[in-house]
Formats: sequence, C-alpha cells, structure tokens
Amino acid sequence: MRKLVYYVASTLDGFIAAPDGSYDFLPLEPDVAAHLTAEWPQTFPTFAHAQLGISSPPAGRFDTLLMGRGTYEPALKAGISSPYAHLKQYVFTRSLPPSDDPQVEIVAGDPVAFVRDLKARPGGDIWLCGGGQLAGQLLDEVDELVVKLNPVVVGTGVPLADRGFAPHRFTLVDTLPFDSGVVVLRYTAGAR
Repeated sequence: MRKLVYYVASTLDGFIAAPDGSYDFLPLEPDVAAHLTAEWPQTFPTFAHAQLGISSPPAGRFDTLLMGRGTYEPALKAGISSPYAHLKQYVFTRSLPPSDDPQVEIVAGDPVAFVRDLKARPGGDIWLCGGGQLAGQLLDEVDELVVKLNPVVVGTGVPLADRGFAPHRFTLVDTLPFDSGVVVLRYTAGAR
C-alpha cells in the first residue's frame, strides 16, 4: 500500500509559514540543499530543476502530491498552474474552479476519504506538502513525517498541523543534523 508522507520545513516552535503564508524566513541553506537535491529531488518545483541540477523528471518515491489552497496560491499568483508538473497534484479547496491543467485536480470533498482511496490505488508514495489545515485533517492518515527543523522561533504563523488538541504519537527513526543548524527528522506513525 502507498504511504502518505508529510514532508515539510518547520520552525522550532512548530510553524511552517508566516501568518500570511510566506516562508522566506526559512532559507534553503547550501548544506541542506545539497542533501535535499540528492535525496528528495521530487520535492522541488519543476521550474527549479535545471538550476539545481536535478534530472527531469527526477527519480524518487513520490508520484503524487497533496496541497491545500494556501500552498498552491503562490504558484497561481506567479502564473504557474502546475508547480510540480513532474507529479500528479491534488489541491484541496472549495473555492477554486476545476483546473485546466491535466496534472492538477481540484478536490472539494473530504480529504480523509480521498486519501484513503488514493492510498489503496497502485502507485508510488504520496507527498503531503502542506498546508497546516490540510495536514491537521490528514494527520491520522500520515504514515511518515519528515520535518526539516530550522533553528528559528517565530511566535505565530501557520502551524505544522492545525487541529484541535488531539495528541498523535510518532516514532523517531532517523536524525540528520547539518552545520547550518537545520536538522532533518524522520518519524513513522505510531500504532493505529
């Protein structure tokens, strides 16, 4: 069965973006960039592949990406309808019309039911790219959590998983620290 992997950058205090949705305060440090382009090349937008030396299409475990409207919005504002054209993209929103791009599908229904169905289909793993509200709804479906933990505290913003108080335990399986202070933490889901 396919795995749902929530792969995301976060601050020490658990925010993945500023209150306005921006994340430029989380720079891609050179030491981390080298690792990510080698190990997680599919998680870079398609337009950045050539400048980062990533083959096209990049090899990797994902063939599908999930994102909320807030995560998708910056690409739309830049005139890019398919920011990850190398992956099948599902955007969860009730406020956008259907996409004309064959790689992008707008989903207005229940994310949990949709993901359960998607996981049962054949294919590669599924990358949950953001945002916090979507991650909060899907947290019980997440099989693996990969956090690029940045050495910064921001105080407020978009939380890693926006949901009511509902503890969800993960098991740490790998830690990779970098000289820049970023630590990539990989967890698997606890017993369900």
